[in-house]
Parts: sequence; C-alpha cells; structure tokens
Amino acid sequence: MANPIKPGDAQEQMVEEVRALPGRWTVCAMLFVATTINYVDRQVLSILKPILHGQTIHLQPLFSGWPSVETTINVTDREYGYVLAAFQVAYALGVVFAGRLVDRLGCRRGYPLVTGLWSLAAMAHALVRSVMGFGIARFLLGLGESGNFPAAIKATAEWFSPKERALATGIFNSGAGVGAIVAPLVVPWVALHFGWRASFLVTGIFSVAWIVWWSIRYRKPQESMDWTRGGVVVAPGASEIAWWRLLQYRQAWAFMVGKFLTDAVWWFFLFWLPQYFHSRFGLDLTHMGPPLVAVYVVSTIGSVYGGWLPKGYTRLGMKLKQARLAAMLTCACCVLPVVIVGSLESEWLAVGLLSLAAAAHQGWSANIFTTASDMFPSEHVGTVVSFGQVAGALGGAIFQPIAGNVLQRAREMHTQSGFVPLFIYSGCAYLIALALLRTLAPGLKPAELPNS
Repeated sequence: MANPIKPGDAQEQMVEEVRALPGRWTVCAMLFVATTINYVDRQVLSILKPILHGQTIHLQPLFSGWPSVETTINVTDREYGYVLAAFQVAYALGVVFAGRLVDRLGCRRGYPLVTGLWSLAAMAHALVRSVMGFGIARFLLGLGESGNFPAAIKATAEWFSPKERALATGIFNSGAGVGAIVAPLVVPWVALHFGWRASFLVTGIFSVAWIVWWSIRYRKPQESMDWTRGGVVVAPGASEIAWWRLLQYRQAWAFMVGKFLTDAVWWFFLFWLPQYFHSRFGLDLTHMGPPLVAVYVVSTIGSVYGGWLPKGYTRLGMKLKQARLAAMLTCACCVLPVVIVGSLESEWLAVGLLSLAAAAHQGWSANIFTTASDMFPSEHVGTVVSFGQVAGALGGAIFQPIAGNVLQRAREMHTQSGFVPLFIYSGCAYLIALALLRTLAPGLKPAELPNS
C-alpha cells in the first residue's frame, strides 16, 4: 500500500506544482535584464568620478556641429562620499515603502512603477550644475532603485520552488555584474564623444522597452493557466500580519544583520573601484575599462555558480538549508584575501583578488536573499527583503562617507594607504555576518507566524 501523504506534504506538493509552471525562466530573464539596467544606472557616476575635478575635456564628436569641449563639475573624495551617502539614505527610506508597495500592488504593476522612477532620476543627472545637484539626483535615484530587489525576490518566490530559488536569484542577480561590465565599456566612449552629461541618458530607452515587455509578459503563477493539468493550482496562502510585526522575529533580524555588514562592501566595490585603480595605478578614463570589466565578468560567473552551489552540496548528502549555509561559508572565505589589496603594487594581482571577492559576494548575495524565502512565506518576502535592503543601505550610508573622509585625508597627507583599512573591513565582514546570522536564526528555521 502507498504511504499516506501528510497534510503538510500535500501543501508542499501543491506549491511545487505551481512553481513548476512553464514560463518561470522567462520571468528570470526579465529580472536579469531589469537588474542589469539598474546597475548600469548606478555605475555611471562612479566611472566618471576620476574626471570630475572641474577640468576641461576635449571631446571627439562623431557629428558635425556637436560641441568639442566640456567642463566637468569639481567633486572631491569627501564630497563624493556624501553624495553616495545621499543615495544610500534615500535607498534605505525608499525600500521601507517599496517592499510593501510591491506586496500590495503585486509584481506586475509595482515593478514597472519603480523602474520608471529610477530611470527618470538617472537621466536627471545630466541636468545638474553642482555637487548639491548630484546629491539631489542621487537621492532620487536611490528612492527609485530601492524597489528592484524586493520586487525581484518576490517574483522569484512566486515562480520558483525552494530548491530552484537560489539558482534563479543567482542568475538574475548576475545582472548586477553584467551592468557593471556594460557601464565601463559604454560610459567612457559616450563621455569622450558626446560629453559626460550624455552618459546619464543612454539607458533610458532600454528602461522603456523593459517596462513594456514586463507589463505585457508578466503574470502571477495563479493567473497562468496550465491546460495540460486542466486548471490552475493555487499555492496555500500565508497569514495576515501587520508588516511591522515581522520585526518581532529573529529570522528577520538575522537577514538584516547579514545585509547590513556585507552590502556596504559591494557598494564600496561599485562606487570606489574606479577611484582605486586611478589613484593606485594611475589609470585614466580610457584605460580603467579592462580591469573593471575583468572584475565584474568574474562576479557574474560567481553569482550563477554561487546560486548553484547549495545544489552541489545537497548532492553530497546535506539538507537544503545546511547546504545554503555551507555555500555562504564558502563565499565568505573567498572574500577574505581581499584584505591585502589596499597595499598591492601589482595591478593584475589586485584585479585577480578583487574578481574573486566580487564573485564571492555575488554568490553570497544569491544565497542570503534566498534565506528570506526560506524563513518566510512568499506573501511576506517582499517586506522582509525590504527590511534587509534598508539595513544594507544604512550600512552603505555609514561606510561611504567614512571611505570618502579616509581617502581625502590620505590624499591630503600624500599617501596611498587610504584604501588599506577599507579593504581589511571588506575581507572580514562576511565571516562576521555569517556567525551572527547563524546565531540569530539557527538552521534557517522558518518563522512561526500566527495561524500560518
């Protein structure tokens, strides 16, 4: 006689059946493209930073009559740190509401809304005339971009089974690396031929195309008829609970602490590596592309491989959540060597260690995002992810001004040691974060929500 199916097993089987509906990888592809656009938009300013010293740039216009000279705005390292802090404070404020907005409106309506907001803010950078203007534009960009990951993680939780979520997250999260690859390839070329202001306008057309694609193509799994089975299987719903009550659970704080300590490192890599290569190795706008591209190509591979890594560990006999934690430990150990990058004399050794660290961060990110859907039902994942995004943005908002002041002080003292303490923190943050996460949420045990 067949083994009886327990009610809990039956629910899990129903959820798995929903998650296996065709079209989920198309959804993943759309999330990947959105994340790529997101990271191109946020990278433009950091790539331009080495030339933003009030200097006159002689352009190489491709069209007759196009201006051949442009003057940049003067932005010091300290001011740049504060501009980045404005972005991250806005990101933290915006994400408080973005998660709830996406949970209420759903991914189909909420995601295009936040995409449109951040794209307009990104293009508004072309209009600024002062450092204050950059701060305001960056603040608005942070508000818009805060919705990307809550929406993407929620869509992943709706469409993918727990076993596939880390891989799907790793794939769409690799868009961060692709965006960081595209930006140093495109931005210098646009800046040298059409001016630095034009560099902020190039992604607008792609954002519009994506919004149309998403609005036409995306549906919740419950709205996708599976005629081979004769109907729609609806996943069991979660309990109703006020959003702020989710903060009562240690699992939410475990996720938040992990994001707070490690997101600052990724922001540091994104916003300061062009300055690092410029100050440490003397690379100008036309020569920093290859090192940056190398770092982010490897980071893209790390995102996908890191998302697959738990699956590899399960084949060794580990349970899924044990495999998730083992993957995070692997990634944390791979970041550790970056502690010596601040004092290296070899450009390509620095590129190698930074590539490993960036890849490991992306693998870490794919897995820590997935812990939110491991510990909370999909109806609350957007909100929990928004908590983590707030924590991560606040970590970055604290770290970026510190970095700017440390580097400005080093510049004034005519020393190149300013990056040393920043990379030491970067290397150690992940192991500390993992230890705290495991303490607050042993074994990634699901939160016991009332009536769930």
